[in-house]
Amino acid sequence: MNDRVLAQTLDRANSDVVLIVDDVPDNLSVLHDALDESGFTVLVATHGEAALQRAAQALPDIVLLDAMMPGMDGFEVAKRLKADARTAHIPIIFMTGLTETEYLVAALDSGGVDYVTKPIKPKEVLARIGVHLQSAREKRQARNALDAFGYATITVRVSDGKLMWQTPLARALLLQYYSTSAPQTPEAVLTWLRRNLADAERQIEPPRLVCESADSVARRLTFRLHQQTGDDDWLIIMREESDDTVIQAMSLSFKLTAREAEVLYWVVKGKINRDIGDILGTSPMTVKKHLERVFAKLGVETRTAAAGMAMGRIRQLHPQFEQ
Repeated sequence: MNDRVLAQTLDRANSDVVLIVDDVPDNLSVLHDALDESGFTVLVATHGEAALQRAAQALPDIVLLDAMMPGMDGFEVAKRLKADARTAHIPIIFMTGLTETEYLVAALDSGGVDYVTKPIKPKEVLARIGVHLQSAREKRQARNALDAFGYATITVRVSDGKLMWQTPLARALLLQYYSTSAPQTPEAVLTWLRRNLADAERQIEPPRLVCESADSVARRLTFRLHQQTGDDDWLIIMREESDDTVIQAMSLSFKLTAREAEVLYWVVKGKINRDIGDILGTSPMTVKKHLERVFAKLGVETRTAAAGMAMGRIRQLHPQFEQ
């Protein structure tokens, strides 16, 4: 079975996938049996090139990587996995018989999250795998939750500008607004990131980047620097905004009808009743009646008070909203 077919048949719902990379058959056998008995789906590779190919096709949940192999060693394999946007997020646990500090540091510097020393103790390996799979799972769930609420996330490596991680929503938004895909980071986003790094590192929130949609100024994509996730990686949160999403939020927040929320939205935008009537295709008198009901629901008496209350709530729900 080739890697592509295998990737399509992996039962990820019921089993985490572990890729073991080692050129010694006995090591592979011991680990394979222990992991298989513990309920993991186990893939194997006996050299560096095979490991890179299999990881890219199957996208395992974690990699157990022998540090010293003929040809391409484990350190180089790890660096290449971390340089590829498809595999950069996968935790790597090194397996090494080298206990000198310089080798252990090299393992971590090349992208490993942990290491175990040879001779391998299966119980120790299982314990380490459990810890790092749980951490990876929590990060993935957090990113997916953000997607569900309309907040897409990407991770960008500053040194070479590569987009190292993106959620499904982020992938769609970057393609829509910039016609780019990983590992390419849109040039405007990378320039903004590098320009604001100094403030971000001092924990001063930098200004957001706003990209207007090419087909309508009513839709815009905003970027906010969230946190540093590694020595050179930054997590960026993206959010698509539009007049419609803000109006819907106001309607739910203040228990307004759809038309009342539209009227209030354009009041916030500074429009007078005649202009609002033109926008909504109704008369200024009808706009006035909607506005009177808005005042009653908000418990205010003036346009200024209504706009101020609405603006405060919008800023809470959509911090990047521009009045």
